[in-house]
Amino acid sequence: MKIGKKEIILVNDRVLLKHEKPDERTHGGLYLPQTAVEKATVQTGRVVAVGPGLPIPALDRSDDEPWRERTATGNYLPLQAQAGDVALYVREHAVDVKIEGEDYVVVPQSALLILMRDEEFPHLA
Repeated sequence: MKIGKKEIILVNDRVLLKHEKPDERTHGGLYLPQTAVEKATVQTGRVVAVGPGLPIPALDRSDDEPWRERTATGNYLPLQAQAGDVALYVREHAVDVKIEGEDYVVVPQSALLILMRDEEFPHLA
């Protein structure tokens, strides 16, 4: 995926999120300070890109046939997250990154709690 002039390649089960602005008011109408909003345990972001998935070890049959050349194959278990999904994630596992002046968050798929997907128009998300 390209962001500006940079090619972004996520590895393994990592998900790149564009952090969405959290609600600054409580249900009771009180305004929260910015530091309290940013340090919330669970936050929301839109999925921008996903890595290839969890690596799966390849079956090594070289013991049976020692003359064969060993080759590394890229076998992955695909992720559930897709670009355009809205994700609820655990802030503790997130890493903030800045790419081309924009703020993003990288989290492992295991830190995602909920994915919300617009099924009617998935390509517009």
